[in-house]
Amino acid sequence: MNFALIMLVLLIVTGGIWLLDKFVFRPKRAADAKEPWWIEYPKSFFPVILVVFLLRSFLVEPFKIPSGSMIPTLLVGDFILVNKFTYGVRLPVINTKVIDLNTPQRGEVMVFRYPDNPSLDYIKRVVGIPGDEIAYKGKRLTVNGKPVVADPESDFSYLEGGLNYISAKRFREQLGEHQHSIIINADSPPVQLAGVRPFPYRDNCEYNEDGFVCKVPAGHYFMMGDNRDSSSDSRYWGFVPDANIVGKAFLIWWNFGEFGRIGTRIN
Repeated sequence: MNFALIMLVLLIVTGGIWLLDKFVFRPKRAADAKEPWWIEYPKSFFPVILVVFLLRSFLVEPFKIPSGSMIPTLLVGDFILVNKFTYGVRLPVINTKVIDLNTPQRGEVMVFRYPDNPSLDYIKRVVGIPGDEIAYKGKRLTVNGKPVVADPESDFSYLEGGLNYISAKRFREQLGEHQHSIIINADSPPVQLAGVRPFPYRDNCEYNEDGFVCKVPAGHYFMMGDNRDSSSDSRYWGFVPDANIVGKAFLIWWNFGEFGRIGTRIN
């Protein structure tokens, strides 16, 4: 569902009725005549819809985390806020950038439109920026030939799908200026080769049983989940073009199951 498009349609309809009433219908009504309901309701909703549309389009948009691909940073059921202008101002609905500000940096958590189906929003961590060579061999991440620092932390356990109990190794990773935790299942391969699909610039990548090496093309980004062995990410469906960027995730504002997570900043 394209919520931005729905909001835009509602904005146009309610705003159009407000304008028609102001310049056409109101001058013809008697001073003591009551507004028809089909004018009163749209006029009441118009300012609310306008404020929500502007906030969601240009400032902050809320999202709910539906999967465990970003565990332990983000849990299923987290409600997060995404900064819509960090990476530039974009026109709503068509998502065209009109003002260029900052560019995504390694280690930032970013929401983007899924390249294979732009109607879906995905959230992952930026691992590679344009021009980077990303290697993931033997469960170790390397950027431009330099191994990414990953210090061991205490093990992490969680329920997957509410049925499977997963016990994983946790590491503290340093990507750019960002420190964050990742989890790894030692029994899983670095990449499920059968799951790798054709994608634009596929020839920039080399895969084998030990992992992969990819060269990030201009205007694109390489994304990975913090739950490295339970994440559908750039390893499988390719690079994220700049045009698909939605914004930078920065805050957990609600979680019905774990109130202690409310107000947690996303690193």
